Amino acid sequence: MKNFILYMILMLSFAVSAQEKDKTLPKANDEYAEKNFVEAEANYRISHSKFPKRIVAPFNLGNAIYKQNQAAEAKFAYATALTNTKSRVQRHKVFHNLGNVFMKEKNYTNAVEAYKNGLRNKPSDEETRYNYALAKKMLKDNPPPKDDKNKDKDKDKKDDKKDGEKDKKDDKEKDKKDDKGDKDKDKKDEKPKDEGKPKPKPSPSGISKQRTENLLDAVNNEEKKIQDKVNAQKVKGKPVQTEKDW
Repeated sequence: MKNFILYMILMLSFAVSAQEKDKTLPKANDEYAEKNFVEAEANYRISHSKFPKRIVAPFNLGNAIYKQNQAAEAKFAYATALTNTKSRVQRHKVFHNLGNVFMKEKNYTNAVEAYKNGLRNKPSDEETRYNYALAKKMLKDNPPPKDDKNKDKDKDKKDDKKDGEKDKKDDKEKDKKDDKGDKDKDKKDEKPKDEGKPKPKPSPSGISKQRTENLLDAVNNEEKKIQDKVNAQKVKGKPVQTEKDW
């Protein structure tokens, strides 16, 4: 009897956990709709950290980052969303927006592949089909450089360098002894150009320092608001986006 009661308690706990509502996501959606993309990004990150297996937060996170003209970083959020997709409809939306990112980066080869994968999951989508055709046209008009040409250029540069080194070799050997004393002296007096100057440190994930500070402030503010209003928040509508919405 005791084992049965314990079993029922565990099952009830699992059921409650499975039905737990994401109370941060609706607020992030509202902020996105109001074009407060930094605050929306902060809340989407909080939502994703609490529910890492769900797809909506990382997908909308990618959209919020994309709206801040951080296309390269948006790709990572979309990639995370793609690993959690469970249906063809979801995969279609993620691939469509990935295509938009690649188009913005003028990476037309990957844009074509992304839109193609989007159409494989939803062949009837005319917007994706149009973007796919546009990406193919841009790729045709702007083909990537061929490796053979690059190899030839590198070979010519190496040959020129060899010839120059050969011509200068005799002169260098002749003047080597005379210049040795002067070079040693110069090395003692020489000071690196950057010595004493602080070097800028890159921020995590390649995000600019100012944007990182704004994001951290937004996270701290939203965490405090969540604690105060956690029982008062209600699920609201999803954000209206120019990209594929969730």
